[in-house]
Amino acid sequence: MASARTLLAATPLDAPRLQSPDVEEKVGFEQPGLRSGVADGDYAAKFRRDGYAVLRGFFGREDVKEIGTAIDQIHAEGVAHGRSFRHGNLFYNVAPQEGGEPLVRMVQWPSYHQPVLNRVRLDPRFAAMLLPLIGGDIKQIINQLHWKTPGGTGDFAWHQDSRFRKPDPCYRNLGTSYVQTGLAIDPHTPESGCMRFLPRTHLAGDIDLDTATEVLGNAMADDVLLAAGLSPGEAFDLVLEPGDLALWNPYLVHGSGTNRSDHQRRLYINGYVRAEDCDRGEWAFRGGEPVQLGPEPALVHYEELRERGEPHYV
Repeated sequence: MASARTLLAATPLDAPRLQSPDVEEKVGFEQPGLRSGVADGDYAAKFRRDGYAVLRGFFGREDVKEIGTAIDQIHAEGVAHGRSFRHGNLFYNVAPQEGGEPLVRMVQWPSYHQPVLNRVRLDPRFAAMLLPLIGGDIKQIINQLHWKTPGGTGDFAWHQDSRFRKPDPCYRNLGTSYVQTGLAIDPHTPESGCMRFLPRTHLAGDIDLDTATEVLGNAMADDVLLAAGLSPGEAFDLVLEPGDLALWNPYLVHGSGTNRSDHQRRLYINGYVRAEDCDRGEWAFRGGEPVQLGPEPALVHYEELRERGEPHYV
């Protein structure tokens, strides 16, 4: 198995590697992005204990600027489509707005055609960070962008990501084989609709949360938590600065609110899974080394990929 140091030195694609000036020099750890006095490996223990962890400054300012530009390009593509559009696993979730610009709510698998975003998901920093959590042979089942426009309807109701890991037989040992990551591109604060976490709820596994409504576009309701025997008072705001990376367990209960700030709230989500425990997804790393996308997309969540993989509006 490649060492963390080897992983950090690897180049994921032929394109130039994203730069993070002086990360190792400032931190002094083999694994990048571990700042603010976090000891090497402590994030892994916290992730297992509390169901989440935060790596501050995982990507540097110049990285975030470059990533943000790529994300804005994808957003412009969604606006140009004007409504939801799919091409294989690539999916633009777009809501037309009467008399205004279409609302781009999220895009799935932009990395199929956006090289900067593809480099990010395969960056050696991810391989090194994931190594003590799920090993070096890793598939990816989530590659997703979320936007929250000021005043827009970008709420996410209380939920567990586990509800979306279907069909069940394809996702084994979900609580210990999967890591969801979210890279903040803008400040994530209560005003901008940051995520809210309920620590240690992952320890209960699947929780009987109300699933009668869609998660996207619905507000967090305390009644949903109370009905499941959870305490709303234990939830906290996950405040992130640009470049911070949040990790969370698929069983962790979480949600997010409305953006009431004066700026976009962009989040780049990549979800990784131990390869031997998942029958779906694109390969991301083998033995800690990045794996480029193949000529044909892998089956992930879009069940009609083989029957209707051509470009079409939804």
